[in-house]
Amino acid sequence: MQGNEPSARLAAEVLPASQPELLLPEHDEADPLVSLVVPALDEQLNITEFVGWCHEGLKAAGVAGEVLIVDSSSDDTAALARAAGARVLRVPRRGLGRAYIDALAFVRGSFVIMGDADCTYDFRQLSPFIAAYREGAQFVMGSRFAGSIEAGAMPPLHRYLGTPITTWILNRLYGSRFSDIHCGMRGITRDALAAMGLTSQSWEYASEMVLKSIRMGLRTEEVPVSFYKDRNGRLSHHKRSGWTSPFKAAWINLRTMFIYNGEYFALRPGVALFALGLLLVLPLSAGPIRIGAVTFNLFTMLFGVALAILGLNSFFFGCFAQIFCDYTGEARARWLRVFRYTRATMLSAATFLAGLGCCVPLVVSFLERHFSLPPATGVVDHLGILGILFLTAGFSTFCFTLAVHATEVRFGPRSEARGV
Repeated sequence: MQGNEPSARLAAEVLPASQPELLLPEHDEADPLVSLVVPALDEQLNITEFVGWCHEGLKAAGVAGEVLIVDSSSDDTAALARAAGARVLRVPRRGLGRAYIDALAFVRGSFVIMGDADCTYDFRQLSPFIAAYREGAQFVMGSRFAGSIEAGAMPPLHRYLGTPITTWILNRLYGSRFSDIHCGMRGITRDALAAMGLTSQSWEYASEMVLKSIRMGLRTEEVPVSFYKDRNGRLSHHKRSGWTSPFKAAWINLRTMFIYNGEYFALRPGVALFALGLLLVLPLSAGPIRIGAVTFNLFTMLFGVALAILGLNSFFFGCFAQIFCDYTGEARARWLRVFRYTRATMLSAATFLAGLGCCVPLVVSFLERHFSLPPATGVVDHLGILGILFLTAGFSTFCFTLAVHATEVRFGPRSEARGV
């Protein structure tokens, strides 16, 4: 083992086999600006050529860089990669996303470019990524559709259905403008990658990275890349995993998209449902309303109450979804301002007491009739239903206020959101 980092060499020698082990090449770049971080699993057929591509791309781009192969192979991939001039980080076989998590502590460059080690992405074409980084981009996404796709490189299912549809869904959910969210070749600053805190262990890391780049407000650029078909004698990881692998990967990525944007399904729809519920409830609080041949009665009111309660709680869930997925803290600060503790608590109490007041006539009538309800046609019944809505809304708002302020226990107070 050779290089200019004795501590790294010592760590590689003493770490147990279950821990990452760093192997240094004979000629190691002392101060890389760019780190090419590439997972590899049994890629001995192509790894030597691939590392050569990486060095060629770095030279053409005019930057000092390192090639870091994150290897969990059972063949000669590690030895061949090291002999070709790459650093090799030996890790247990734990998944594609996990490889990037393991590699972060060993990355030295300020800009990281990721991809596959099978010569399907052309790492000789690094200049567009470096140019975007030098112009201030924090996240540089490759696009096969903006570049070139060799015949036979992408199955028709992926090229014309899977990738376009999932890309459209992500753009629709997040207001982004990506053209190829599944492109495996992408670049990101090391600081942004560390701040991201990737957790995905498998294929979904790709969507997690894209989604977090949006959530973090990273300056993002898209550059064209060239995509080639698998070399003779090599099976892609999808093919190795069986015909269901692409569908599993698609479902995992969709799940990630939905989880990271729960507010899309909860917040605005919740406001709409709550408003519709109030529209049905409030006009009927004084009794049934007849419009032409249609009578809106207590059952209409009950339906409105159900919509309003569903909408209110959906809105609260949407607020929490924003808070949990917000890297800037702006969402939490906003909801802490809107639901200032004293103001929100007083409003909740007033709403709850108003509900009690509306329910009193119904309770009195219930007692006077010897524990039986009157016919559902009078004002008393309608006021009682309105009271139930107020009781529920007041208590739910109080609970949400407590919960949103409890986030200060985990994240600490924000001065701009504090106040009574």
